[in-house]
This record gives sequence, structure tokens and C-alpha cells, in this order.
Amino acid sequence: MMGFCMVLVTVLSTLFLSRAATASTGPEIIADVEMKNVNEAVLFCNLTNPPSEIKEVLWKKGEEVVFTHKEPPFISVTYTISKVDYHSAGEYVCLFETTPPVNATISVKAAPHVTAYKASENGNEGEKVVLICKSSSYPSVIWSWYKSGENVEINATDDKYKILSVPEKTELHIQNLHIKNDQDSYICEGSNEISAANATIVLRVRSRLAALWPFLGIVAEVIVLVTVIFIYEKRRKPDEVLDDDDAGATPLKSNAATNHKDENVRQRNSN
Repeated sequence: MMGFCMVLVTVLSTLFLSRAATASTGPEIIADVEMKNVNEAVLFCNLTNPPSEIKEVLWKKGEEVVFTHKEPPFISVTYTISKVDYHSAGEYVCLFETTPPVNATISVKAAPHVTAYKASENGNEGEKVVLICKSSSYPSVIWSWYKSGENVEINATDDKYKILSVPEKTELHIQNLHIKNDQDSYICEGSNEISAANATIVLRVRSRLAALWPFLGIVAEVIVLVTVIFIYEKRRKPDEVLDDDDAGATPLKSNAATNHKDENVRQRNSN
């Protein structure tokens, strides 16, 4: 009986070790990234125990295929990123074309890149304005807003400011603009686990009368024009009157000379 139990234990142990060995011989990928210098990164994937023959290996970023290995050996493959920045940062996948396919994901991280939607913004006194910044960085950023010259983060809990942020964009809403208090430069900052970056937006606040300035300018031009015409006409009128008097006096002299000539003719005839 004891011998039978020993045989049973031996068989069960053999089956367990066989299954463990089978499980341990499944496909396994070692994937990592190595920085060669400040800008260059080398991605590599090493596949052991592929489930079937490897036809090719693809490197993908999102849905885009950035490189394809078509010639063996396929067990260990690499992909080099010559410049790591916000354009090239992201998640890369090495995909081994087997049955079934086997893949691994590698994260390439870079410092954030932050830009202002507009370098300057104009607003009218008493109204509201929206300042916008964008980022296309990986990893995504956490946003903060500051006023130029102040080291204190803008508090969006009061009625003056409102901040709406998603990883790709942030908006600073400023209510009830005031020329003296709100006209300034504003800084949006995006930070991730690598570093931080910022952009500056200049806010100009116009007076309530700013909309009337073009109209007032036109009125002033009309007044000046009318004044010039009036002065010109006033100075011109005495000269015209004098000219008219001279023109009327000339025919009278001519008539007097004619009458005098007629009298001389009558006197000669009478003689």
C-alpha cells in the first residue's frame, strides 16, 4: 500500500513539474529603452520561446508603423530615436508577427512643450477674457497659472478667476476686467515627471470709451474741415464784392465818354 502511494506521489509530482515547465516555456518579451545621450534613445525587444515562426517585426507609435524588420534574425530587435523631444515622445510597441502575435510596450518620455494660443489678448474694461495655452507632451502635464512678477499661483476658487484644464489645453477665465489690476502678463506652466515649461500671454485692457474713439476721431475731422471751409469763405467774400464794384463802374465811364462825344457832334452840326 505504501509503495502504491509513493508511485502516485511520484506521478503527480511529474505531472506538476511537466505543467510548470510547459507554462514557463511560453513566449516572453524583455523590452526596455536605453538613452545613448541627451537626445538619442535606443528601444529594444527580445523575444524568447515564440509560439510560432516569426514572419516580421513591426515598431508602432499609436496606429502608425514607424519601422519594419523584414529580415531575420527576429529574436532581438532595436529601434533608434535620433532626437527625443515632444514630437517623438510617446508609447512605442514592438509587435512580433507570430500566431498569435506577441507584443510589448515601451514608454519614451520627454520634457513638456507649452505654447500660448495667442501671444497677446485684448479685453474691454468690465467684460471677461479667456487666455489659452496648449501642450502636446508625453507624459501629459499638470497646469498652473501665474501673474507676471508674482510667485503665487492664481487661485481659481473666487469669482475673479476660473481655470478649465485638460492634459492638452488649459484656459484662464478672468471676469470683470480692470485696467489697473488686470492689465499684465500671465504665465501658464505645464509640468510632468521630466521637467516643466511655460508660455507668456500679454493682456491689454481697454477703457469703456475705447469703442467711441473711432467715432470721436471722425467727428473731430469733420469739425476741422467745416472750420477751414468757413474761414476760407469768410476771407474770400470781401474780395469778390470789390471785384463786382469794379466791374459795375467800368460801363458807367464808357457811357459818359459816349455822351460827351455825342454832344461834340451836335455842336459841330449846328455850326
